[in-house]
Amino acid sequence: MSSNNHLISKLRAASLGRENDIFARLQDGCEVTFGDVFNGALRIASALVSLGLAPGDRVAVQVEKTIEAIQLYLGTVMAGGIFLPLNTAYTVSELAYFVGDAAPRVLVCDPDKKDDLQQIAGGAHLLTLDRNGKGSLMDIAAGAGAIAPVERGPDDLAAILYTSGTTGRSKGAMLSHNNLSSNSEMLRDYWHFTAEDVLIHALPIFHTHGLFVATNVALLAGASVVFLPRFDADAILKAMPSATALMGVPTFYTRLLEEPRLTKERAAKMRLFISGSAPLLVDTHEKWESRTGHRILERYGMTETNMSTSNPYDGDRRAGTVGFPLPGVEAKVMLEGQEVATGETGVLWVRGANVFQGYWQMPEKTAEELMEDGWFITGDLAKIDADGYVTIVGREKDLVITGGFNVYPKEVESLIDDIEGVKESAVIGVPHPDFGEGVVAVVVPEHDRLTSKAISAELETKLAKFKQPKHIVLVDALPRNTMGKVQKKALRETYATLFG
Repeated sequence: MSSNNHLISKLRAASLGRENDIFARLQDGCEVTFGDVFNGALRIASALVSLGLAPGDRVAVQVEKTIEAIQLYLGTVMAGGIFLPLNTAYTVSELAYFVGDAAPRVLVCDPDKKDDLQQIAGGAHLLTLDRNGKGSLMDIAAGAGAIAPVERGPDDLAAILYTSGTTGRSKGAMLSHNNLSSNSEMLRDYWHFTAEDVLIHALPIFHTHGLFVATNVALLAGASVVFLPRFDADAILKAMPSATALMGVPTFYTRLLEEPRLTKERAAKMRLFISGSAPLLVDTHEKWESRTGHRILERYGMTETNMSTSNPYDGDRRAGTVGFPLPGVEAKVMLEGQEVATGETGVLWVRGANVFQGYWQMPEKTAEELMEDGWFITGDLAKIDADGYVTIVGREKDLVITGGFNVYPKEVESLIDDIEGVKESAVIGVPHPDFGEGVVAVVVPEHDRLTSKAISAELETKLAKFKQPKHIVLVDALPRNTMGKVQKKALRETYATLFG
């Protein structure tokens, strides 16, 4: 085995010779060094290889956020595998699709879910990892010893992340070693991260933002992290006086603004607050600056592209925009095959080393969205002003982004329509002060005995909580055009102020 593993060699470089320096400070007070992280990852890599993992095999993971889960990500890549993180909120029926589609060699889950997942594991080795970093995976790793990382080049796949479209099945976005390393290196430099930084890491690690932005950027910079298992306003405020940066979604900032302890004095040593994964309201921008003296830096990315644009580190961070195309990334706004004039709205296309390799086992879908010359059609409606700032104005289709997570309406509608007493439904996203968008279901019942509460109860065991409608409206009929198509734009306008 060779140590020429493209992504791992990049991620380790900043900490070589600093193995005893602290990488992570945990909520219980424990400290984890860079040496601990990479040595543990090597043992997990050895464990995976001992189970028959070969280069290109998938490792599907649905576990709680722990340092051991980070080691599992690194260990999978070290072993030459492809890391496939799955949202911890997904139900067994949802997981069945991902496991069936990706055909992983190894499936790692929380011990409490092992019995349920046994029925869908297929030929995968089913291992466990709990919220305390214990489980059968770690038992095997403890006796496995370390290995040299398996040789993998820049174009080899490092991860597959499933992304929701607005119709049809979820798509597995294939990300190469170079997709991840080049984007994270560029973000490290653009956002000025160094070994002196302390990043508050409160994001989930089954998502691009927490795993490939926060974690990779910190490792590449040799920075340390305050490693929180989830968003915790009290823990973030406690960490802030000794930290330098926070990466979050808009919900983080709206909830922190509710805390009277958020003051200029508490944020005095912070140098950077970053927001993404969902639109940040101008009102949140203004309140945050007033309270802390800091202007939030908003950026834009997708599962398929990692980060594509960012407001400047030095310069005017304009509320309501997602800034400029990042260095090495091109962006243009297209409509009906032609690039639109400055300030006009169209569909955003991006191109660069950050753009993914295509959709797993979906060549036709890949060909529709990823052009041969490297341009990716994001499906987001945008405009670029005379100064070059990009503003996302909506989505070409009906994708809902709530709390930073994607929900495609068709999946939710199909389940609602299957409920006895439902005639039809339409699922939309409307502005929500906490989550960016709230999922709303507009339902036409067949009789007056059907209640919103009954519909909610039916969905509880079939959908991840973030996909479940935050409000269900019962109506006599859905608005339609002359061709019979449901007018979701009209519904979004009707219920635009539902959440205040």
